[in-house]
Formats: sequence, C-alpha cells, structure tokens
Amino acid sequence: MILNPSILALLASSILTSLMTIYAVCYGVLILRRWDIASGSELQLALERRTYLISTIINYFLVFQLVSLFLFIQTTDSICHMFVGAMCAVGTLTVNSFGYPTLLLKVVTFILAGLWLILNHADNRGYDYPLIRAKYLLLLLMAPFILTETVLQSIYFLGLKPDIITSCCGSLFSQNSPGIASEILAVPSIPAKILFYSSMLATLTAGARLFLNGKGGYLFASLSGITFVISIISIISFISLYFYAMPSHHCPFCILQKEYGYVGYPLYLLLLSGTVTGVGVGLLQPFRKKESLEEIIPAIQRKLAALAVVSFSIFMVIVTWQILFSGFKLEGY
Repeated sequence: MILNPSILALLASSILTSLMTIYAVCYGVLILRRWDIASGSELQLALERRTYLISTIINYFLVFQLVSLFLFIQTTDSICHMFVGAMCAVGTLTVNSFGYPTLLLKVVTFILAGLWLILNHADNRGYDYPLIRAKYLLLLLMAPFILTETVLQSIYFLGLKPDIITSCCGSLFSQNSPGIASEILAVPSIPAKILFYSSMLATLTAGARLFLNGKGGYLFASLSGITFVISIISIISFISLYFYAMPSHHCPFCILQKEYGYVGYPLYLLLLSGTVTGVGVGLLQPFRKKESLEEIIPAIQRKLAALAVVSFSIFMVIVTWQILFSGFKLEGY
C-alpha cells in the first residue's frame, strides 16, 4: 500500500460512512415497519427523538461522500508518477482491476447521496416528517452501493504497489483499444455534436418550463439523466480534443491536470450538479400532494430546476467557447 494522506482520509471516511450507514439502515427498517405519526406510544416518541439526530449525522457523512469523488480522482491523478507507464489518473486506475469499478461506484453514490440530501431537506421542511419513510427507503437502496464501494476502494488502495507497470491514457482511449471506448471514438464528430447540443437544449427547455409553470417534473428529470450520459460520452468523443488541441487525445482525465488549467474539475462538478438537481426534481414529484408539502415542494423544485439549468448552461458555455475559440479544428468532421 502507498502511504498518502489523501488515501488514508478516503479509507477512514469510507469506513466511517459505511458503519454509520449500517446503523441508520437498522434504524430505518424499524421506522419503515413501526412509524406512526398519529401514535403517542413510547416507541413512536423514541423514534421521533432519534430520527432527527441520525438524519443530521447522515447528512454530514453524505456531504463528504460528495467530496470524496473528487478527492478520489485528485488522489489517483496526483500519484500517477509512481507507476511506470502512467501519465494521469487512467494509469493509476488500471494498476489493478478495482480502480474503475471503485470510480463508477463513487459516481453512483455521489448521485444517490445528492438525491438523499434533497429528500432530507424537503422532509425537514414539513411539520409531520412527511417523507421519513421515503428517505429511509432510499437509504436502504443506497446502502449496498456504499458498502461495496468501501470494500472495493480498500482493496484497490491496499493493492497499489509502485513497481507495477501500467498503461497510459493514449493506449486505453484510442480507436484500437478494446471495449466501449473504441465504439465511442468511432462516432463521427458532427453526429456526436448534434446529439450533445440537442440533449442539452431539450433539457434546458424542459427546465425553463418547469421553473415558469411547475409542469414536466418527470420529463425534466429524465432528460437530466440522459444528458449526463451523453455529456460524458461527448467529453471522450470530441470535447476533450478541443482542450488538448490534439486529434487523437481523448482522455477524460487529463483535463483535470494543471497543463489545462484544471478545467476538468468545474466541468465535472457542473455536470454532476445539474444531474443531481435535475433528477431531484423528479424524485420530489410524487410528494407534491402531501398536505404539509403542497406549497413547499413546488418551490423546492423550481429552485432545483434553476440550479440544474444554470449548471448545464455554464457547462455548455465553457465547452462551446473552447470549440469556437481554441483555434483547433477537426479536419474531415
């Protein structure tokens, strides 16, 4: 194992988050089975006293869960020089077979944690714990992902050895590489751009509609999720080329480095923020008719829609600016 403060922080925080999640899940099962706000029983009073404390603690742990995704990426990128053949986070992630699964799980738990925080915020605004069952049910669904992430991340970091020879991003993100990367790179630039801008404009239109008249929550949430996937594919397919000014460099991680102004961090943060807040609109949609939330949820949804639209818009502006003014042109596309 490589001793690194960031690695130790990630391992410690993931273990603590997992332990707290297990405790909260055990408590959540009891809530799902026995919660009755109309009851004045001793059990109900005990549940009400404890749920606020547990929700608050989980809130803080999940906020760090959001931060841990970027800390994980920054850590893998910063230690790439320790491995022969590595030039960025790609090389570090391929040192063993647990790197990319850990990253994928961190993206999934980032989105789920963001959604739980939205649900918890809405629940705290109601006077009768209107979403308590929903948020603990979501926590039950999150728990396997969080626990699996902790295990895979621990195995990954414990298996890092400086003498391992790994691969560079150029060999993994090329048209001759095996797997899905080569299929993404095979898509011509113009169709890829049309798909990217079409999804963005459709999402922004749906978000503006929801903000103005409160309609189309499920549509906007669906489009936000689709746009996230298309945007990640677009970064690999053509967006990254304009930052590198190289027609064959498709790595989605090198844009996180100093040579490119660390532009990858705001890009990915904006994309994830837009996705979480956009999908969060749809998550709240079934609860609009809850008596204690009839006026609260529509207001929260409008704020979420505004945040999503702003995030996606800034992401699109940064990308478009680079395409138009970088001076780099894709010949033949």
